Amino acid sequence: MERLTSSFVGSFLVWAILVFDLVLKASGNAEGDALNALKSNLLDPNDVLQSWDATLVNPCTWSHVTCNSDNSVTRVDLGNADLSGQLVPQLGQLLNLQYLELFSNNITGKIPEELGNLTNLVSLDLYLNTLTGPIPSTLGNLGKLRFLRLNNNSLTGGIPMSLTNVFSLQVLDLSNNHLKGEIPVNGSFSLFTPISYQNNPDLIQPKNTPSPPISPPPPSSGLLISVYY
Repeated sequence: MERLTSSFVGSFLVWAILVFDLVLKASGNAEGDALNALKSNLLDPNDVLQSWDATLVNPCTWSHVTCNSDNSVTRVDLGNADLSGQLVPQLGQLLNLQYLELFSNNITGKIPEELGNLTNLVSLDLYLNTLTGPIPSTLGNLGKLRFLRLNNNSLTGGIPMSLTNVFSLQVLDLSNNHLKGEIPVNGSFSLFTPISYQNNPDLIQPKNTPSPPISPPPPSSGLLISVYY
């Protein structure tokens, strides 16, 4: 009986290890496939993406890619890499991604709505590209987002109201685009100043924006003298 029990336990452990390994490989393959889709859609004159080998089980050994202890992608750092082309919807499959850094390139086209699936994202930096089209309202799903920098592109349309629900947002830069409509002031947007929106000629402050409080006048020289004496 003991031998049967030991045999069963041993077989179960082997089965569990195999299943766990398959799950990891499937996850790695899905993330690798997503990043390879991005690579296929980009021109890379400096071979920055040369190590992105589609035959590998997962992309954790690739340059400019960081993974966690579970071999899941958490960072993609491709800023200032002279890349051109377009982003791909498959990026929305990187469900543990925290940092997507693609600033200072020559990327065109629209921001994929599927980026709204990246609910662990902390930083989305797409500034200094040539992106067009609207800011996806799905970015309002990114409840952990702290840094959203989309400045210096050619984005159009209004600022999605859904972004006001991202209360974790600390840094916002939408300047130097072609956005239009009223600037939201509720939710997290109550923290941001006009510098976050500058050089969008068709953006307007809402009419019911409260005026800033009037600062009290400085103390008179006589009061200052009385303090010192």
